[in-house]
Amino acid sequence: MEIVWYGHSCFRINERGKAAVVCDPYDHEVVGYSPLRLKAEIVTVSHDFPGHNCTKCVKGNPYLINGPGEYEIGGVFITGLSTVVRRSKKNNEEKNGNNGTEIDNTLYLINYGGITIAHLGDMVQVPTQAEVESLGPVNIALVPVGDGSSLNASKAAEVISLLEPNIVIPMHYATADAKLKLDPISKFLKEMGLSEVETQESFKVSSTNDLPEDTKVIFLDYTTKA
Repeated sequence: MEIVWYGHSCFRINERGKAAVVCDPYDHEVVGYSPLRLKAEIVTVSHDFPGHNCTKCVKGNPYLINGPGEYEIGGVFITGLSTVVRRSKKNNEEKNGNNGTEIDNTLYLINYGGITIAHLGDMVQVPTQAEVESLGPVNIALVPVGDGSSLNASKAAEVISLLEPNIVIPMHYATADAKLKLDPISKFLKEMGLSEVETQESFKVSSTNDLPEDTKVIFLDYTTKA
């Protein structure tokens, strides 16, 4: 199974013989980065804002999942869970006429052959212990860390300590190609007690036996490849 980051909150997850999933495809004119030219069998949308809902950017007539529920498609099991309603902020990705509205965010648990990936979308508040327990074991957590109507660095660190995933992949933070006003990754590094960033092109794993017992943070380079 391979996870590739395209910037902001957009990932493509794929495993040979199973459906490919694209999470939170973005409108590059709003968030920056390169235009998306992706293909997948499934698209998940955490909430209905341009930084997360550009379904037309994904080819292949994918099955759209844009809310809570349980789904099984192409050998992939996905559970969508509603998280706290949050109020959008000004001067961010919600600047296109959505200021002051309230929306639901959907967290997705994506299971590939026993490996569970949690895409937190634009989660904004730290969940309760009971809510975390209801998720079950999370192997890989895709976590927003840059604030901007989502978790800031300190809340992200708190969520990670509650989830106790094997792998954390940060998303939704300031980069050289991002247009949105988000916090730099340095704030998250400080919260996690990390001194430097070593990035890799993608994250690959074959089974849960290959995952570390203690939580490890993996930083991905965002790719411009289709």
